[in-house]
Amino acid sequence: MAGGLFAISKKWFFTFDGYDEGLDVWGGEQYELSFKVWQCGGRIVDAPCSRIGHIYRKFNPFGAFGAGDYVSRNHKRVAETWMDEYKNFVYKRLPHMKNIQTGDLKKQIDIRNSLKCQSFKWFMENVAPDMINYYPPVIPPPYAYGEIRSVEANFCIDTKFRPSQSNFGLETCQSSNKDIGGEQNFELTWHKDIRPKSRNVCWDVSQSSPNSPVLLFECHGMHGNQEFKYNPKTLQIIHSISKLCLDSNKDRKEIYMNNCDIKMDSQKWQFEYFNLTMIQHDF
Repeated sequence: MAGGLFAISKKWFFTFDGYDEGLDVWGGEQYELSFKVWQCGGRIVDAPCSRIGHIYRKFNPFGAFGAGDYVSRNHKRVAETWMDEYKNFVYKRLPHMKNIQTGDLKKQIDIRNSLKCQSFKWFMENVAPDMINYYPPVIPPPYAYGEIRSVEANFCIDTKFRPSQSNFGLETCQSSNKDIGGEQNFELTWHKDIRPKSRNVCWDVSQSSPNSPVLLFECHGMHGNQEFKYNPKTLQIIHSISKLCLDSNKDRKEIYMNNCDIKMDSQKWQFEYFNLTMIQHDF
């Protein structure tokens, strides 16, 4: 829970000794307080009609520029105190945290023991059983990845490192000419969105009519405009909400969404690699 968005009684807050005094500046306290509340007998309740304003400073008032990577250290303190064996998933995702020194944790562990708090396994099974659907401890592999080549034009889709809210199209495939630049390595991720590898911008289709544009927008992982599927039999890339297929004009090197037509080669695309088992299971 975000600390600026919830209220807590003073008595309850100090029942578990407030925040861990070993947390520096900011970062990690939202996880620590959430775990303390749930694992030690409390609960968090939403008030849907409430309104809260959060004002951010334009500068860092804490004077901690020499404190090093305090955010990672804070996160490790919380993981070591509250997450039990689940902390290993954190270290798999962020291996640099293994070598970070947490400082003395005895006081925090004693508080947990004295309050007879539940295990993190209990938290995952009883409080957040659906968590792994949205934040899997181990990121699943992509459904497909690599270059996306047009069967008709023998060109590849290229986003050219463009920013959010940009359009993009077709260019000569880098695999055919190693001397050209561009951005042609994509992933159809476990979120079912398509994004340039190692970037957080996704293909986004906001209209449901033929000739709708495909733009780049910040990835949100919530499906909707950004959900696609790939049919390896027909070689079509389908937008799940609109049911339109990715189409192209090879002369103008443009891509857009159009009514699906299995006879049109302009709607056929070859992913460099795809996981047929995953595609058949989820699509």
